[in-house]
This record gives sequence, C-alpha cells and structure tokens, in this order.
Amino acid sequence: MEMKRQGRKSPVAAMSLSLLCSIHFQAILLLFVVLLHVKTLTVFGDSTGTTSSVGGNETDHQALLAFKSKITLDPRNIFSSWNDSNHFCQWEGVTCGRKHRRVTILDLRSRDLVGSLSPYIGNLSFLRQIVLANNTIGDKIPDEVGRLYRLRVLMLYNNSFDGEIPANLSHCSNLNFISVARNNLSGSIPKQLASLSMLKSLSFDTNNLMGGIPPFIGNLSSLQLISAADNVLGGHIPDALGQLQSLKYLGLGGNKLSDLFLTLPRLQWFQIDRNQFTGSLPVSLSNASELELFLIEENNFTGKVSVNFGGLQRLEKLIVDRNNLRSGDADEMDFFQSLANCSNLQILDIRANQFKGEVPTKGVFANSSAISLIGNSRLCGGISELKFPRCLTKEEKKAKWPLAVKVAISMACVIPVVTIMSFFLFCRHKSQRKDNSSESSLRQSLLKVSYQVLLKATDGFSPTSLIGVGSFGSVYKGILGEDESIVAVKVINIQRQGASKSFISECEALKNIRHRNLVKIITSCSSVDFHGNDFKALVFEFMPNGSLENWLHMDLETNTRQVDIQNLNLVQRISIAIDVACALDYLHHRCPMPIVHCDLKPSNILFDCDMIAHIGDFGLAKFLLELTNPKQSDSFGIRGTIGYTPPEYGVGCDVSTKGDVYSYGILLLEMITGKRPTNCVFEGGLNLHNYASMALPNRVIEISDPKLLNNCGDTDRTEECLISMVKIGVSCSMELPQERWDIIKALSELYLVRDILHGARI
Repeated sequence: MEMKRQGRKSPVAAMSLSLLCSIHFQAILLLFVVLLHVKTLTVFGDSTGTTSSVGGNETDHQALLAFKSKITLDPRNIFSSWNDSNHFCQWEGVTCGRKHRRVTILDLRSRDLVGSLSPYIGNLSFLRQIVLANNTIGDKIPDEVGRLYRLRVLMLYNNSFDGEIPANLSHCSNLNFISVARNNLSGSIPKQLASLSMLKSLSFDTNNLMGGIPPFIGNLSSLQLISAADNVLGGHIPDALGQLQSLKYLGLGGNKLSDLFLTLPRLQWFQIDRNQFTGSLPVSLSNASELELFLIEENNFTGKVSVNFGGLQRLEKLIVDRNNLRSGDADEMDFFQSLANCSNLQILDIRANQFKGEVPTKGVFANSSAISLIGNSRLCGGISELKFPRCLTKEEKKAKWPLAVKVAISMACVIPVVTIMSFFLFCRHKSQRKDNSSESSLRQSLLKVSYQVLLKATDGFSPTSLIGVGSFGSVYKGILGEDESIVAVKVINIQRQGASKSFISECEALKNIRHRNLVKIITSCSSVDFHGNDFKALVFEFMPNGSLENWLHMDLETNTRQVDIQNLNLVQRISIAIDVACALDYLHHRCPMPIVHCDLKPSNILFDCDMIAHIGDFGLAKFLLELTNPKQSDSFGIRGTIGYTPPEYGVGCDVSTKGDVYSYGILLLEMITGKRPTNCVFEGGLNLHNYASMALPNRVIEISDPKLLNNCGDTDRTEECLISMVKIGVSCSMELPQERWDIIKALSELYLVRDILHGARI
C-alpha cells in the first residue's frame, strides 16, 4: 500500500496479506481496461486530423483546457503537447473517434499529476474511458461525471480524492468498470448504483467507507469483481451476493464484517481476512472448483474443517492462520491429505490454529519454505526440516498411558541421581577455563581436524588463499581430504575480544540446524599452532560465487571477472531475497530453538555455484531461549553492523527476530537501490528507509540501481515489481519493532512479486 496510506493502517492490517490481493485486483482491472481499450480503438479509430475546432469539437477543446488548468504540477511535462499547434486529438493521453472527431478516451495514468478534476470533464459528452490512476489528483469527484452517459470505464484509483462517491454515477448506464480504490473517500456505497446493470468490476478498496455492503449489489448480474477491502464496512455479507453467478474475485478483507455465505461456484479469489467472522467454514467451499486463492486469516472461525480441498485443483494459496480451526478427531488425516492432493498449491499458512495429526511429506508439504504450520502444538511427522516429533504407531497409541507411567517413574529415579552427579562435575570443573569448558560440549557433535591438516589445506594460510576478513577472523580457501574437496576455512582471531565466544556461538548455532539457504559447516578445529598458541577454526562448504557485497558494490575496474557478475537482474535479486527470507523463516520459526542471526548484511550472504543464496557467519547468533535468563551478560555489546542494526539494540533492548527482520528490510532496500545504508547521501536525518519510503509509489524507478534496470523488457511489470519490493523493504525496516512485518509475511509477498514478474496468470 502506498506510504500516504500507511498512517491509517492498524498493526493487524500491517500483518495481513491485503497487499497481495490488492496488487492482483488492480492488475485484473488493468487487464480489463486494456481489453476494452483495444475494442474502443477498433470502433472509433485513431486520432489524426487537422487543427480546426468547430461545433462540438470546440466544446471538447475547451473542456480539455479546463481539465489542464486544474492540474497544478506536471513533472513529466505531459501538457507540452497540449497547445494550438496540434489538434487536441493529437494531445498526449487523448483519443478521438474517427467519425465525429470527439474525445472518447482520456488516459493519463501514472503521470505524477497533482491537482484536482475539473467539473468541465462532464462536457466531454462522447467520453467512454477516464483513466487517471496512479496520480495525486484530489478534492471531490465532480458530480458532472454523472452526465457522461456513454462512459464505460472510470479508473481513478491511487489518487487523493475525498468526499463521497457521487450517487449520480448511476446515470452512466453503460459503465463496465469503476475503480476508486486507494483514495480518501468516505460515506457509504450509494444505493443508486443499483441501476448499473452492465457493471463488471467494482473496486472501492482502501478508503474510509462505512456502513454495510448493500444488497442491491446482488442484482448486478454481470459483476465479475468486487473489491472493498480495507474500509470500515460492517454487518453481514448479503445473501443476495450468492446470485452473482459470474463473480470471480471477491475482496472484503480488513473490515468489520460478520456472517459468511458462500454459494459461488465460479469464484477464483476469496479474500475476507481481518474481519469478525465466526463459526465453521461452509462445506459448500468444496464446490468452488475454480478457486485459486482463499484468504481468511485473523478471524474467529472455529471447529473442524470439513472442506475437501483436494477437489480444488486450481488452488494456489491457502491462508487461514490465526483462527481456531481444527482437523477433527475421527478423521484427522483427511484435512492434511486433501491439501497434499492440491497439485497447484504453492503457499499454505495454517499457523496459530488447533490442527493436529500427521503432516504429509508430499505436495506442498514437501517444500518447507512454502508452508507455515507453527502454533499447532499437536502435529507430528512431515519432512525433516519441520522438526516435528515422530508420529506414534497404532500400537504405541494403545500403550500410550502405561508408557507414560513408566517414563514418569524412571524420571523420578533418574533426576536426583543426575542432579547429584551434575553438582560434583560442576565443582570439579569450576576452576577450568570457561572457553575450554564450553568447547568440550562440542567435541562430540562436530568432527575435528588438526591444525596441521588445515595448514596444508590452505597452503600455510597463504595470502593468495585469503578470500575474506570478518569481525572475528579471516576466511581462506582450502583443499581438504583425499577427494580434494574445496572448502572455506574460517580462522578465529583469538586476540580479538569476544572471538572465542563467537567461535562457541557459531558452533552451537550451526551444529543442529540444516537448511538449503544456510552455509553448511563441515568440521571444526580447536588446537594449538606450532608456536603453542591457541588455534580455533571452522570449516565450511565453499561458496564459489562470493558474497552479495561483491555483486552489488565491487568496482568494475578492479576485477575483470567481477564485470561478468555485477549486473544482477531483477529476477536474480528477487530469487536472492526469497532465499534469504526462507533462511530467516527457518531460523525464526522452524528450528527446535529459535535463532536470531544478529548480523544480516550483504557480506554474510554467499552464493553457491548455482547462485543460490546462503546466510553465513553465525558468530553473533543468539538462541531466543537464552534471553529468558535475566542474569545473562552480553560481552558483544550492540550486536550487528552499523546501518543494519535495528535502532532498539542501540538503547539496550534484547535481541529478537524483529531485529533480523529490520536488517532484512535494509538489505532488501540496498539490493534495489544499490546504495549502502552508510552511503554519504544519508545524513541530516535521512536514512535508507526514509529515502525509499519517500519514493513510493511514483519515484521508485528513479531510486533504483541503474544496473538493475538493464535489459528489462516489460517496463510496466518491472516498475510494479520494484514498487512492491520497496514496500516490503520499508515495511520490514520500520523504526518500531511492533510495526515491522514478520518474515513469513515478507516471504509471501515476495512469492507474489516473483509470480508477477514471471507473468503468472492472475
């Protein structure tokens, strides 16, 4: 959502997926307009002709000049062609009919125009399309628009219009499409619109509309799209909407609606998130065979899910998190198995419900980055990345209670013995060095190599093998083992304060985690060198394509090989953003114990031979469980790197997953703008977050990395994706932690951006 709207979004709305649907709704509307535009051009022809203006033509001429006079800012100099040297039919944004030479289309979308809409627009009596979307045109929508009885398309979304929706739009009986979304309109939906029997698309979302959804909408039999999300609408959804047999897209999220009906077999998009719906999901959903998106999160739905999702083979996104749904007792497998059978399902979010049972391993459940199941405490099975407990067999379930009794008795005997032994062991080792004590717990979990082996592998830690220098050590390229595997050897600088603790933290963090987007640790070394000095090192999987820092900022003249890898295109950057978000989602939500990385930045994002991104350097990582210890001290001080560290860390707040999300937001904005957060242009209160926020939505191309824009074919689609990515980056890097998105929300939005860029069907 544009930044001018952010001020009025509630924290709940900020955590929703309403932007996901809003982008798609507007894309659908644009598609409808393009199709109608082509049809109009076919009927009325192109605008060519002489410079004379007589009769009705002069009326159009004067009306256009009046329109121009109300525009106070024209940064793209659109109106330079609006002069007497050209016939008005040749003015930019103006299309005329071939026969009568009258204005039929006024299309000035996305021109950054500022001003108001002249009432003389009503004098363009042959006008069939008004498309002024994506500008900053304000004040009231003139009542005179209602005089345009030939009007078919009214596209005013993403402007600054206020006041009420003109009731006399009902006089425009030929209207097919109305979109006044993303403005500041108030009042209610006018009941007079009931006469618009030819209406196909009706979009009011992201305004301040109140009241309810009027039943007359159910009489608009041609409607295919209704979007009224993010208003203040209340009451129930009228049963009359069930009469709309052509309705495909219904977006009502972010209101105060209750009482659900669903008898729409052709429905493709269903968005009622962030409302006040209660009760169980209607079984009739099973008949919505064309359903592609089902979004009902943050409601109060309860009870067993009896919907057979397995029959919805076109379903792509199912978001039902933060309700009180359950899978049932007798047939708890049916719900999950039906989801596993949805062959097109790409995103599944059932967080914070009461589901239980065995998680399948096929279908969408085979991809841990596509599903979110946390907050359902009685799940078992699934793929190994989910870390759920093993499911009990039927025999084990029958013997469950006796087994529990035996375990309780055994524990009652064992615990005192273990406690006494632990006390004596503690006393025995109390005088030993803290680092050695901590490291001893790692010896059984990590295979060790000797100093001599690593010395040989790195050619004596030769400067020619040096590939990077970090906060607590240096990284060398090495060749290890009989198979001569190429590895990365991170040698800890023991003399650096906190380095030994960093070594232990990194070992603890990495020994029990495994994900395709995390750098894999192979072995470790804790020994002495040939001079008797302590030596500590970690051996990692080698990342042959370097770091994101190199790709974004390496000087093209310093390394001829880097010239080939500098120009990360938009597709690559989106993939990298998704890879990093998947890794954070795993660390924050899917580990046995949540981990906060604490130092996310481009130099810690590494690429394998396939350009898949991996997060590395866990030297500052923190287990969230540790934060519950009030006596714990932190020798690292402020964690992270200047520019990427969240502001709350600077005032002594505990680390949290929201801190990683902040760093991720800054990282994402850096990937788009090509500017580090420490760039010299950011001074006097200006930072990368504000810099990107102020560019939304119309100046995103201006702030984008020029290298990013090279070889971009579809400019409109590229701009749409960049705007969405900047919004994600800004939403993740908000100053207050509670206002930041969760990484799951950011990941869902990034999948959507990727789909749009790839031309996915909407």
